[in-house]
Amino acid sequence: MNERIHMTDYPTGLLEGMRKTQDYLEQSGLDQGLLELLYMRVSQINSCAYCIDMHYKKGIHYGETTLRLISVSAWRETPYYSEKEQAVLEFAEKLTHMPAEEHSDDLHLALLEHFNKQEIAILSLAVAQINSWNRLMRSFGAVPSKFKAE
Repeated sequence: MNERIHMTDYPTGLLEGMRKTQDYLEQSGLDQGLLELLYMRVSQINSCAYCIDMHYKKGIHYGETTLRLISVSAWRETPYYSEKEQAVLEFAEKLTHMPAEEHSDDLHLALLEHFNKQEIAILSLAVAQINSWNRLMRSFGAVPSKFKAE
């Protein structure tokens, strides 16, 4: 794996907006462990090794178990994700794969059992954000294993 664009080569300000959005998500009040599951699943879908490595480490930092983090790609076939987590994972998958002609009304109804509309808006932003991070890191060739969870 060759890093194509190193962070020292990023143009000034390239990631400022992304970082502000990430800070907003981290301070949104949503459970960080839940967000890490969402980020892990979307990163798996997008085959972003750097982000998978990062969100595995951050998930552990926020108290997730190794089993739940490595099994999230098969969440439908496991007994250890709550209905709330399942609703979020399904929502994240559908938004990541969603064809233009498809709508998400049924997904919103499932989410409304666990979240209010403001929280669903934040979850939507979280899915969009991780998809953007995945694409940037894959384009830049970010090398996995360098991330250190604090």
